[in-house]
Amino acid sequence: MSKIVFEAPAGVFAEKVKSVRHYTDRLFKFRISRPSSFRFRSGEFVMIGLPNSEKPIFRAYSIASPSWDEELEFYSIKVEDGPLTQHLQKIELDDTVLMRRKSTGTLVNDALLPGKRLYLFSTGTGIAPFASLIRDPETYEKFETIFLCHTCRNVIDLEYGQELVRSVRLDPLVGDLASKNPKLAKNESS
Repeated sequence: MSKIVFEAPAGVFAEKVKSVRHYTDRLFKFRISRPSSFRFRSGEFVMIGLPNSEKPIFRAYSIASPSWDEELEFYSIKVEDGPLTQHLQKIELDDTVLMRRKSTGTLVNDALLPGKRLYLFSTGTGIAPFASLIRDPETYEKFETIFLCHTCRNVIDLEYGQELVRSVRLDPLVGDLASKNPKLAKNESS
């Protein structure tokens, strides 16, 4: 069965899916191309949708990638009857995702006062804006220690967060900073 694709509405970006990874039957992440003119601050969110109707449904999604990344990453829950996620969870490589041109949000570095410790508490997909912040060098310039706490119903649901922390520690831009931050690397899910 082929997908019906409608033309993208005016005033939105139409971006290609670069990768999709399903962690469980309820959770997945995907990466899309980043428009060259799209600017955002780590920790912001943007409205995304699919070109599957004449009037696409848009929902707010936190951008999980840092502001310097060449692609945009999103972490999502799958909702069987969700107006957007029932379709979004079925995207494949090279499919089109619609994105509004303006990002927004207040969970950004310039809204955080510098300090000794930064505590980031999240449940489920709420880790997404923190994924953006802990991959941003500015976060490590503002805080001596960063505590990332990711909680979920089931241990398997922690996989995205564990993968995130591993990748941050190996990242050439922030890896050294994260390695000096033992609280970011601690894993007590076993």
